[in-house]
Amino acid sequence: MPDLGTTLLTLARNAIAARFGLPAAPVAVDLPELAKMGATFVTLTQHGDLRGCIGSLEAWRPLMQDVQENARSAAFRDPRFEPLSADEWPLTRVEVSLLTPPEPLVFRDEADALARLRPNIDGVIFLAGNRRATFLPQVWEQLPEPAGFMARLKQKAGLQAGYWGPDVRLERYTVRKWKEAAP
Repeated sequence: MPDLGTTLLTLARNAIAARFGLPAAPVAVDLPELAKMGATFVTLTQHGDLRGCIGSLEAWRPLMQDVQENARSAAFRDPRFEPLSADEWPLTRVEVSLLTPPEPLVFRDEADALARLRPNIDGVIFLAGNRRATFLPQVWEQLPEPAGFMARLKQKAGLQAGYWGPDVRLERYTVRKWKEAAP
């Protein structure tokens, strides 16, 4: 029976490759998990540097569709980057993260929230008013200290790094992730 991670990586790669008119790699789509609702993030890197990352925080469509749509969005609609070009495609590595449902993090204040975070385990959603941002657990590799992680997450939400107010809510989730090997 095919492995879920290999299947998700192939589905993501095929979804992007199709935009360049490239042939699809064979993939087994008879895994029951692919028809279940699932939330994924697809991250694209080149030489270890981020090249696109788009995803779903909540499961609202079948896993197979979610990973394909997020792959295309990471490649062609991430507002931080120009659309991926055919020349870049061979240099691009794909990573798929399958998220658990987010759970509210209960805390008294910012110090308590930081103490409750689990580096390298938790993905974090920061919400304040109409602002929202998330970091996948993989971001802990670049920002290993909870205070720095939270400060950058607030900035990603469009707020000052030192912002904290009564409207702040936090949610956390974990991921299963699969990444293509470097060439």
